[in-house]
Amino acid sequence: MEKQELILNYLKNYHLSSSKEIFEGLNAACSYATVKRCISKLLSEGYITQQGNAKNSRYALSPRYNLFYPVDLDEYYSCEIDERNILAGYNFALIPDVLGNISLFSEEELSLLGSWQGKFSKNISQLSDFEYRKDMERLAIDLSWKSSQIEGNTYSLLETERLLKDKQTAAGKTKEEAAMLLNHKAAIDFIVENPDYFSLITIAKIEKLHSILIKELGIDRYIRSRRVGITGTNYRPLDNDFQIREALQQTCDLIDCRENVFEKALLALALLSYIQPFADGNKRVARLISNAILIAHKYCPLSFRTVDAVDYKKAMLLFYEQNNISTFKQIFISQFKFAVENYF
Repeated sequence: MEKQELILNYLKNYHLSSSKEIFEGLNAACSYATVKRCISKLLSEGYITQQGNAKNSRYALSPRYNLFYPVDLDEYYSCEIDERNILAGYNFALIPDVLGNISLFSEEELSLLGSWQGKFSKNISQLSDFEYRKDMERLAIDLSWKSSQIEGNTYSLLETERLLKDKQTAAGKTKEEAAMLLNHKAAIDFIVENPDYFSLITIAKIEKLHSILIKELGIDRYIRSRRVGITGTNYRPLDNDFQIREALQQTCDLIDCRENVFEKALLALALLSYIQPFADGNKRVARLISNAILIAHKYCPLSFRTVDAVDYKKAMLLFYEQNNISTFKQIFISQFKFAVENYF
């Protein structure tokens, strides 16, 4: 793997290089035969592409590399914001040209996810409607707490449970924090009560869920028409409402045309956060739409309960800045496994 990384790092700087140029560029770090073997491996994994044949072959990084190649987050964030080499603006090719032509999960990952989904299906088939709703209520409380905590809400899980069950606010907390949690629970209730509503995703449905989330919080409910900044990064989302709506429509079309439910859910989770269509509440909307898709197709929803808020933000920022979804995808997979094993 170390030698493959050397080749990939070389191709970052020298686009469309021959195997001989790569070998010479590595300054005898490995033999020419090893370089050839590594190139074959990287081609089979889809991390690089080949142009030409035989002696005329030239190699370059593929779109798949940018999406999936593992990133050491500690090393990546050891550089301060202004020192990182990032994709500062919205990538207009990401949805139609990259994500539109790539599967997000490997066969091994889909096999694991499928086995956990099978366990979930078996479990809920043995539950009464009352038992199912009781477990869904527990997950909804956990999700409302964690999703709000990721956005800076300071309610504890126990305080959140008291608020959502007994309408008892916590001492020393703001009205806005309580409203955020109550709205989040109301949005989940809407999803659970109308599961088929989200079998297909539209801009209007995204706006509907957002309007529930931001009730009485003084946030504009419509798609924004001005610039929004994101703490911790120099990535700049779109600031033109026409372009934002176009990106949202591309996202909805991509989600709805995918057959695999896990891909639908992950696309919603990542892209709605990336586009940032609203003045506020974007990542909460993304987590809820992702879960709405899972519930609509009778898949296990995610509570994100064990996700560290900082780790979640780092994985999200990596997608913003590099369009690399590898770490974020692993969060999705691990949280799906956690949900199946701890609810229902």
